[in-house]
Amino acid sequence: MTLIATLDHADADLTACLARVMAAILKPGDVVALEGPVGAGKTHFARAFIRARQGEMAEDVPSPTFTLVQTYEDPMGTEIWHADLYRLTHPDELAELGLDEAMRDAVVLIEWPDHGGPLPDPLILGLEPLAGFPDLRRVTMAGSAARWGGMARLPAIARLVHRAGWSGARVVPLAGDASARRYFRLIDDDRSAVLMDAGPGSLGPYVAMTQWLRARGLHAPEILAADQAEGLLLIEDLGDDLVARVIQAKPDLAPRIYDRMTDLLVELHGHQPPEFVLPLDGPELARQVALFAEYYPPAAGGGSGAEVAAVIERLHAELAGDVPAVLGLRDFHAENLVWLDDAPLGLLDFQDAVAVHPAYDLVSGLQDARRDVDPAIEQAQIARYVAATGVDEARFRAAYALLGAQRNLRIMGIFTRLAQRDGKRRYLAFMPRVWNAIQRDIAHPALAPLAAALKGIPAPTPAVIERIARR
Repeated sequence: MTLIATLDHADADLTACLARVMAAILKPGDVVALEGPVGAGKTHFARAFIRARQGEMAEDVPSPTFTLVQTYEDPMGTEIWHADLYRLTHPDELAELGLDEAMRDAVVLIEWPDHGGPLPDPLILGLEPLAGFPDLRRVTMAGSAARWGGMARLPAIARLVHRAGWSGARVVPLAGDASARRYFRLIDDDRSAVLMDAGPGSLGPYVAMTQWLRARGLHAPEILAADQAEGLLLIEDLGDDLVARVIQAKPDLAPRIYDRMTDLLVELHGHQPPEFVLPLDGPELARQVALFAEYYPPAAGGGSGAEVAAVIERLHAELAGDVPAVLGLRDFHAENLVWLDDAPLGLLDFQDAVAVHPAYDLVSGLQDARRDVDPAIEQAQIARYVAATGVDEARFRAAYALLGAQRNLRIMGIFTRLAQRDGKRRYLAFMPRVWNAIQRDIAHPALAPLAAALKGIPAPTPAVIERIARR
């Protein structure tokens, strides 16, 4: 048994806040053993946990002291069992209560767990009143590190939420991005916010970019509260209307939305990039695209791609090296933009911003690995950007093709690595779209050397994708 985390000087609100945060994490088969003397707050914790899981379905949560067991169901259909074993006379009575089976398929909260004998790998949550402070308690979490180590972040999250005045909010997990960051939505009556758990020491670039963007009138989420040492932020909730979802639901809006995306880039590129962002220049583009040669050709069974990086570095010097760099958000695409009707587009996932050629973010948004973009829209947006900025169209289109090829080749390498190293094979389905974009890009006459460097490398046919998935 390992001590996972401690929450000191917790009042009733902070204790309930910890319960609500935990409610967003636990899954069927998880057992929480609530330990502590009478009046320590075990039922208070369980009540806050259950009501948070139920959300709008929340019902009264009486103490199970006399019934021994109370069962509930959350909106996802998960059963929650709340047991009080104080009056149990023998561990065998667990089976009569149905707890043995429930501990396999439900989330189970057990008060006075020592009366029921050994439990299957529980999280032991201890509540200990502090001497001389009857309204405060020390909360400890202990269990096997392999199963429960992820709970170590919860006290810090609860402290930030409590300090920011959101301790009564329900906490709901949100889908994350490809990084290790986690996101939660806090819902408190008619207000909401988003909690970002990025990990200790990782928030500097995000906070710096947020401040830079907002100072220039661009709609990065407002930071409501922060614990930078712990890597936690409470930020403005921009809602669920990601551009990707809006276009899928209302395809007729696509031309207007892409116009707004291009206009946003024109506005962004009117500012000098901040000094704190790193350059994404020819050598760095070449270094990053090396992922393609390292992973895709060996996995696909043909060619080498060994010359690709050097060719891209040389072509960048010829086609793009003389253009002043602008700020590139780097992951500028429909999954990271929020449609707010007539208000400016909301920005997400910009902490990896760089100083780069102006075509970089435009190609990122228009050659999207996750969805098809009408070729007519792509051409219209290139023309729109050229007209708004006055750049040399021929050189811009050549640089656009080069940066598109570089991005997409790197993506092919990343998708292959995700499948082989991390077991994340779902990205392989995007490969044909990405490969088709590469073929369009290298068809530009200026990219003939790159087309030659890619000769002999097989396309991601179904057979090739299956080969990659098996390796």
